[in-house]
Amino acid sequence: MKSLFLATAAVAAFAAAPAFAQDATGSIGLVYNNVKYDAGVADYTAENGKVDVAVAVPVTGDWTVTLDGGFSYSNNAIAGEDNSNVDGTIHASTLVNGIRVGGFAGGSQAGTDTLWAFGAQGQVYLDKMTLSGSVAYETANDSDVDAWSVAADAAYFITPAFRVNGGLAWNTLDLGGTDVDAWSANVGGEYQIAETPISIVANYGYGELEDVDLTVNTLTVGFRYSFGGDLQARSRAGADVGRTAATVSSLAGVF
Repeated sequence: MKSLFLATAAVAAFAAAPAFAQDATGSIGLVYNNVKYDAGVADYTAENGKVDVAVAVPVTGDWTVTLDGGFSYSNNAIAGEDNSNVDGTIHASTLVNGIRVGGFAGGSQAGTDTLWAFGAQGQVYLDKMTLSGSVAYETANDSDVDAWSVAADAAYFITPAFRVNGGLAWNTLDLGGTDVDAWSANVGGEYQIAETPISIVANYGYGELEDVDLTVNTLTVGFRYSFGGDLQARSRAGADVGRTAATVSSLAGVF
């Protein structure tokens, strides 16, 4: 049932993109992630490819609903097997004096369990910048995991079609009675090819679980197809809120 719910949310996001293309703003992406785990006494490498979609639809007044979701296929070196995963999230937000505020709920597969996320987020739009902040609570009952996450992100638009960004996140996790603190940072960017809706994306992320001697390095590259405007218009429409939402996914899918 849990996987069915997540699959439904993800499929709804994919279906919403063409259905609301005239009124919506969003993107469809195809990315590759190379993840290196350093566990002190051993190193592991995992790879995964993901197709995802995010679409922001204005509903009434200043309110916007954003759906995002995706499907990924992973070569997981730690688990010792390949697996596929699905995730989906719904965000509801409104503009208050030009500041976007709202909340989100969703989930993602974590092995055979599901990690549910609930949170609040906000964005401030400046002349050439989007500043984002969020907080989230996550839980996976079958695995007895609970987590709180806080994240901040700054995106600077060199041009409306060229974005560079950087973010920081802090997580505290209760893993079946064992407390673990973690932090992560990332830098990246996206460049939309002139006169086309296609953009190139790249990102580097670093995560560290302080109490279990584990660090994670992630390199992400890929392509994205945007609709409804350029990269800055996509950001201001609320279509990128999923990129900056605080979750333990900032640790490169360790869980």
